[in-house]
Amino acid sequence: MSTSASSMCEETSRLERETHMPVSGDEFRRALSQFASGVTIVTTRDAAGQPLGLTVSAFCSVSLEPPLVLVCVDKKASSYSGFLESRAFVVNILAEDQQELSRRFATKDLKKFEGVLYRAGIEGIPVLEGAVANLECRLVHAYEGGDHTIFVGGVEKTSVREDVLPLLYFRGSYRRLQS
Repeated sequence: MSTSASSMCEETSRLERETHMPVSGDEFRRALSQFASGVTIVTTRDAAGQPLGLTVSAFCSVSLEPPLVLVCVDKKASSYSGFLESRAFVVNILAEDQQELSRRFATKDLKKFEGVLYRAGIEGIPVLEGAVANLECRLVHAYEGGDHTIFVGGVEKTSVREDVLPLLYFRGSYRRLQS
């Protein structure tokens, strides 16, 4: 690149930093609330084998071959270290009747699993009963993503219930599909 082109790029970069302010957190949340999504609880365990989990809206498929999914977890979440310690997680896609479970796992309460039905999956990770689908994953990548970490998991086992509908979240409220 020529000196003048290099100087122009540096000047453009400086101007962008000075004139392009990022949107505020409130504006960003409001815009994202317009995207309807399914609701998941992602479970893992800590080094002592204690079950951990949290409600996660940032979940998506990455690849069919090999089967990969990603979840984004806040670095301040109480279950965050479990993802690194166990190197495995389960994505539980919630059914429409699991709204209260979603609320429970969205809190900082440490007794999230009390009275919750689950079975042990890959690496002893809790697989929640009653979910529309469960994806048992082994951690293959972890990427920095601002105040979150993007965990990519290789899907090793799935279970699906076709007799129930998923729980949805849109504009800050839980929603249901019309049958």
